[in-house]
Amino acid sequence: MKTLKSSILQNMKVIKNTAVIFAFIFSNQILADTPSTHGDSEKGKEIATGVCAGCHNADGNSVIPNNPTLAGQHPEYITKQLMDFKVEGDSPAKRDSQVMASMVAALSADDMQNIAAYYAQQKITPATTSNSDESLLEVGKRIYDGGNLENNVPACSSCHSPNGAGIPPHYPKLAGQHPAYTISQLDAFYRGGRANDINNSMQKVVLRMSAQEIKAVAEYIATLQ
Repeated sequence: MKTLKSSILQNMKVIKNTAVIFAFIFSNQILADTPSTHGDSEKGKEIATGVCAGCHNADGNSVIPNNPTLAGQHPEYITKQLMDFKVEGDSPAKRDSQVMASMVAALSADDMQNIAAYYAQQKITPATTSNSDESLLEVGKRIYDGGNLENNVPACSSCHSPNGAGIPPHYPKLAGQHPAYTISQLDAFYRGGRANDINNSMQKVVLRMSAQEIKAVAEYIATLQ
């Protein structure tokens, strides 16, 4: 009888844990939903090579370190970011940027998908890191590949893949991105200025990182291809 009772309790525990896991998965999926992208790259090219080229270059390979390279980025991710920059009615934009808010104000959802489709087809020209400090790059590689167990910082590669290619549609490609831009975004997550990520996951991560670790990871990401 005692054995039967223990078995029942154990089964109930398994069921409860399974329910919690499924609830977590489905709640994450709902929150993580991003728009699918089936854009027209030719129409997107017309916009990208005109309005967007001043900051991101005609082919999406930005030559301005503070502006992100968009070439080769997952189209679903680009579409989501463009949508998040847009102010809808009385609601504030999900991602704060006065510059980008003005850029996307006149864009329709189809325009955003078309732009995303165009940039996704472009070949990235990886950024170069001007940092010659090998020890800093080693720190960046260590955190990117394996995290920091002392501070409970997870490995960047677990979401953005070992080579920085990202995991579409929710986790962006990072490989070859400008260090200055990466640092600015990690800093924005740290300070709460950016909060449009999945379940605030990036905010939770960067709060455990030092400024030196953030710089190290950003410099290392620029070396990935």
